[in-house]
Amino acid sequence: MNVRATHRQRRSVTALLLLSVALAGGCKEAPGTPGASGPSSDTGTGSSGPQASTSAVPSDPSATPSAPAASASPSAPDRTATPSTSTAPPTASGGWITIDPAAQAAATKAFFARKPKPVTGNPVTVPEFNVGCKTSHHNSDDPIVLPKLVGGSHNHTFWGNTSTDANSTAESLRASKATTCNSPDDQSAYWVPTMYQNGKVVDPTEVTVYYGSRLKDPSRTQPFPFGLRMITGNAKNQVDTPDKQGNHFWCAGIGGEIGRSADKTFPVCAKTAHIVRQITFPDCWDGKHLDSPDHKAHMANGDHTGACPKSHPVPVPSVSFVISYPLSANTDGITLASGTSFSMHADFFNAWKDEALAARVRNCLDQGVKCNSAGNF
Repeated sequence: MNVRATHRQRRSVTALLLLSVALAGGCKEAPGTPGASGPSSDTGTGSSGPQASTSAVPSDPSATPSAPAASASPSAPDRTATPSTSTAPPTASGGWITIDPAAQAAATKAFFARKPKPVTGNPVTVPEFNVGCKTSHHNSDDPIVLPKLVGGSHNHTFWGNTSTDANSTAESLRASKATTCNSPDDQSAYWVPTMYQNGKVVDPTEVTVYYGSRLKDPSRTQPFPFGLRMITGNAKNQVDTPDKQGNHFWCAGIGGEIGRSADKTFPVCAKTAHIVRQITFPDCWDGKHLDSPDHKAHMANGDHTGACPKSHPVPVPSVSFVISYPLSANTDGITLASGTSFSMHADFFNAWKDEALAARVRNCLDQGVKCNSAGNF
């Protein structure tokens, strides 16, 4: 047995011991309440599929840790003093991370006291802004589901903050200035399970992260608190939904879909099109917690009236990943690190600069207009 294998085995044993301790301390899955008033008990955990060394490209077991991606230039200092909910340290209990209610109330009051920038030109009347991103790195870490357990997860593909790993915290993300997204004000971390085709990594050619609202009235939308984290999807799902409408990849571009892969799980696209996956997070928050035991219970979708449910009364931006992969006609042999295509899930860890996020939400979402990555009409 060589030295590499010995170190890997030791690390795996250590990760398993730490995971046992974490589970004993309250990191078990918490059952959710079905319906609009609360999310399901599904989590983004799971370990099926190909594995890889931390920070290494997962198709090459001899790869060395990847170098940080090129960083964007740091932005100018915040122009106004926007109260941050990070001023008082959050408290954690049984997987719930509770914010300071007085600090959050002050931040909310200050936000709605902001005078929105007058709308100019003729923008599209859709409450939305976005950031464009490139792949940053890969590792088998998950700082939301398995914090501090290096190599404890299936492999993930990260974009945004280039420092993201098992030990990432809101503070470490904020301290890191490097991002692969086109707004230096966005220091958030984003990730999904790594895609493979016949065992080789397939990285997205581009990712657009949209921030919008699906609610009937978006005008009361307010920014996420600093450090809010959430997941959507379920790594344990390995089959389609009964109605065949869930968790699907599709073809974008001229010609669109022209067939199905041999296993019928992926579309075959025209040569002028490519594989795309869109993943959307909830846009209603309970107003009290940065995280929950299943990383979903503090968030919910709007109810049948197009409003946030009473259990989650605070409208926040709906985050949506649109991920474009360089695949078209040849879509056989595709898997995810978490298993089949139906196991696709996504993670978001907010580390936006407070002022920059507040300006975009107030000017764009609250006024129901589309802005660009710089937050302009």
